[in-house]
Amino acid sequence: MPTLPGTADAAAGSSRTPRVVLADDDVLLREGLASLLDRSGFEVAGQAGNSTELLALARSIRPELAIIDIRMPPAHATEGLEAARVIREELPGTAIIVLSAHVEVDEAMDLLAGGERLGYLLKSRVTNVAEFLDTVGRITAGASVVDPSLVQELVKARRRRDPLDVLSVREREVLALMAEGASNAGIAHQIFVTEGTVEKHVRSILTKLDLPESAADHRRVLAVLRFLEAR
Repeated sequence: MPTLPGTADAAAGSSRTPRVVLADDDVLLREGLASLLDRSGFEVAGQAGNSTELLALARSIRPELAIIDIRMPPAHATEGLEAARVIREELPGTAIIVLSAHVEVDEAMDLLAGGERLGYLLKSRVTNVAEFLDTVGRITAGASVVDPSLVQELVKARRRRDPLDVLSVREREVLALMAEGASNAGIAHQIFVTEGTVEKHVRSILTKLDLPESAADHRRVLAVLRFLEAR
């Protein structure tokens, strides 16, 4: 599962059981997720069938994680996504996973531009229990994760001008592996170089993409988003 790395695993060191709120009008899916999460070390603190209920729960519970269907009543448009935006603004410490039945590129990119602790997954991924739980854990700990199908759609939608032309072939390779969620150590293993060499490539990528150091921005996230947008 491609990961957009955040700056810190903020929740990793917490000993408190992560509290989760679930929002989906499909009761069977919602109850199945609740049961799975309960058995896997999470506390399902609330469930909602629409965005209004979700926002009330989130504001009351202030959970560590919200898992939200992108389309919910009454219009089954982007009510879940809108609620996710509100939660991100009001409760920036809450990790968010948006579930969708289909790849929706614009909605996903708009969500992921918000930084770390964000995820966009297709509902079909939930059937792979081990992978889903691993993804939930990473997002709760600080990563941002995109569904592989979204990456494929972005690859198909190539733009006429490639902003990645400034990168060398090796730097493109490193950035692509970053988009797949590989750490520096993982990249080093895959391309048979030292971790120090990978770190040099990453610094070069950030410089060439004009992503200067900033206290407000997550440079690796921005670099990977730049890569995904260019594809």
